[in-house]
Amino acid sequence: MGSLFRSEEMALCQLFLQSEAAYACVSELGELGLVQFRDLNPDVNAFQRKFVSEVRRCDEMERKLRYLEKEIKKDGIPMLDTGENPEAPQPREMIDLEATFEKLENELREVNHNAEALKRNFLELTELKHILRKTQVFFDEMADPNREDEQVTLLGEEGLRAGGQALKLGYSARLLNWGSKILKKSESKFEPEKVGNYYFRFVAGVILRERIPAFERMLWRACRGNVFLRQAEIETPLEDPSTGDQVHKSVFIIFFQGDQLKSRVRKICEGFRATLYPCPEAPSQRREMAMGVMTRIEDLNTVLGQTQDHRHRVLVAAAKNIKNWFIKVVKIKAIYHTLNLFNLDVTQKCLIAECWVPLLDIETIQLALRRGTERSGSSVPPILNRMDTFEDPPTYNRTNKFTSAFQNLVDAYGIASYREINPTPYTIISFPFLFAVMFGDLGHGCLMFLFAGFLVLREKPLAAKKTDNEVWNIFFAGRYIILLMGLFSMYTGFIYNDIFSKSLNLFGSHWHTNYNESTVMNNKDLQINPSLSSDYDQVPYPVGLDPVWQLALNKIVFLNAYKMKISIIIGVLHMLSGVSLSLYNYRYFKDRLSIYCDFIPQVIFLVFLFFYMVLLMFIKWVSYGPQNEFPDSPACAPSILITFINMVLFKDAVALENCNTVYMFSGQGAVQKFLVIVALLCVPIMLLAKPIYIMRQQKEKHVQLVNGHATTENGDAEGAGRVVQQPPPPPAGGHDENEIGELFIHQGIHTIEYVLGSVSHTASYLRLWALSLAHAQLSEVLWSMVMTKGLILNSWIGGVWLWFVFGFWAILTVGILVLMEGLSAFLHTLRLHWVEFQSKFYKGLGYAFAPFSFEVILNTASTAVEE
Repeated sequence: MGSLFRSEEMALCQLFLQSEAAYACVSELGELGLVQFRDLNPDVNAFQRKFVSEVRRCDEMERKLRYLEKEIKKDGIPMLDTGENPEAPQPREMIDLEATFEKLENELREVNHNAEALKRNFLELTELKHILRKTQVFFDEMADPNREDEQVTLLGEEGLRAGGQALKLGYSARLLNWGSKILKKSESKFEPEKVGNYYFRFVAGVILRERIPAFERMLWRACRGNVFLRQAEIETPLEDPSTGDQVHKSVFIIFFQGDQLKSRVRKICEGFRATLYPCPEAPSQRREMAMGVMTRIEDLNTVLGQTQDHRHRVLVAAAKNIKNWFIKVVKIKAIYHTLNLFNLDVTQKCLIAECWVPLLDIETIQLALRRGTERSGSSVPPILNRMDTFEDPPTYNRTNKFTSAFQNLVDAYGIASYREINPTPYTIISFPFLFAVMFGDLGHGCLMFLFAGFLVLREKPLAAKKTDNEVWNIFFAGRYIILLMGLFSMYTGFIYNDIFSKSLNLFGSHWHTNYNESTVMNNKDLQINPSLSSDYDQVPYPVGLDPVWQLALNKIVFLNAYKMKISIIIGVLHMLSGVSLSLYNYRYFKDRLSIYCDFIPQVIFLVFLFFYMVLLMFIKWVSYGPQNEFPDSPACAPSILITFINMVLFKDAVALENCNTVYMFSGQGAVQKFLVIVALLCVPIMLLAKPIYIMRQQKEKHVQLVNGHATTENGDAEGAGRVVQQPPPPPAGGHDENEIGELFIHQGIHTIEYVLGSVSHTASYLRLWALSLAHAQLSEVLWSMVMTKGLILNSWIGGVWLWFVFGFWAILTVGILVLMEGLSAFLHTLRLHWVEFQSKFYKGLGYAFAPFSFEVILNTASTAVEE
């Protein structure tokens, strides 16, 4: 069978590469993605390997590229992604890349440093401009001769709360008068006014707006109310040059007396990170300074604009190539990481590697090695030798975009053992079918099919739009699974004749009513007799269920019996197919003992008990029809469940009331006893046959070793014999007995699991019936309790009302019946495949083939960058 049904045959090879050609050859193998290298230096520290310096250089280049990428994203510049996949550059090109990245990083850091300095200078000038404007307003208010005395305390309401009666209103008014005198005096004299024995001084600055309340309280407590504070908010937010954030600040001016208070005020300003600026006392000087500040701000704006333009040009040029640079650096780093897995020969001129390769791709790999040798200019060809090994090779299943999602479902249970049969081809059909049995609805399946069809038709542009949304990525990765699940659900919905809890009458019902009009109008329920040709055509509906069952009161009773039996039939056939697949594994691995001791007893046990129960269902459907007369009338049909229980317990069946027969066919009682006895005899065969046979084989080998303990060899030409003593055989009660004991335990566990699992797994398939019934009833409840409410009005208002009701019904249908019920059916289907189906033949004890592939490495790197 091909690789779709089994994993690829793998070979362990030894690779000899000349040192000069090793880089190019590994690069070609990375593009090919078909070689898994083994680490030949497991005991060597990562920092002591040969190419650790090159790996560090790649790390440094990645750091610089990440810095450039961060700056590009900060400016909102789109990074050009042409979809190209450049080859890994040669080792000599690393120097040029390092020089380019170094130049870009230094230039960008210098531009950023200069821009930050200019922005800091701009911020200082902007704050000084606001200080000059606000302080002028303060001085104008204090110098107004017509201004009435205000009851102003040093810190406003805070001062009243904190200081109580400690600060008198008269002192505040006197402080304002001092300020007015000083302001008038300052028109001609630029020294602080001396009042009494003290000079009246002030400082001005800027502080963050949220620190103003704490700042006022600290001034009040530290200076004991001997300062006068005025503050005003700066309307426009200012940009912090360090972080680029917008901050809100306020201007303040503090009046005080004496050098001691001046020292305290300055320390408090430093503690609250307030910025103090010089503010002249004379209005003319303030006006002159303000004009100079405005001139400098305009010049700074011009320089800042030029700096930003230069920075933007540098980033735009880098954005055009940064994707390709990332790819090149990642490939270089991956190559040197792989080369660190190699060994050096004694001459230090040849690198030796060991690798797993698919047997069918050895020629392709050799061609890639030749291309790498030609690129490097080496004259020594590489050597690829196949090695013999007893190690278990990795498991490699070739997939495409259609089969990869199904293969992932199987691998989530466990990676297949080497060359073990692959369940994926069978899962492609059985998984969506079992899902559809539980989710069968033509309307809901159509919604799922349309959604998956959109993902399939638009898969290329959607795949190009990489996103870190996990839910979307799961849906997109499983688009082909969803497509088949929707398609199969449409089929089963058509069989169930169920579309949004309603039915389709495509072929016309085969049931009729012969009641008169008065009977129909006066009776809520009417009975139709299937045995009468006037009521039933005696011909089944062509496809699926007759639409009349949607109106029947006994619909649930009929559908329960039908879907329950269908679930058991599907389950038994599914398990039989799983057991049958184990035969292919035994034949491939030439395990004849398991065929006779495991496979044959398992098939007999499953067929003689559970497949026989399936046959009884078909016999009952065929033998007991509505037109059959006594004793074959439906009323005399025995229960399948009771018949099966009596069969296993060896109990005689009891005839139903007014029925003479207890069996469906003649000789049924004897046949059932024979089947149960043979099935029970298979249990000790499964339990003991294999361990006893292996134990006998080991005893025979032990006897042969004992008989050959002393052997005679002919000596010289004279015919003299000599006895050669061989090592004694292992003791009979040693390690072999432990292995036999473990074998008995393992076989006992396996037998108990299979026998009990056959019963529990058969019952587990009843989930097909249960979820199908739940889905149909939820759909019907949603229609009757929501959608019908929109059909109660007849006027034009009813049309508008129907739109709103339909929207609500559609949201509930998609959210509950399609998404939530679909997820529930998906998980139950997954369990049926993992436990009930794959456990019959699939061990899943292997490990995945992980080739050195640039494609995988780049995808992983891009995902890590997005996160």
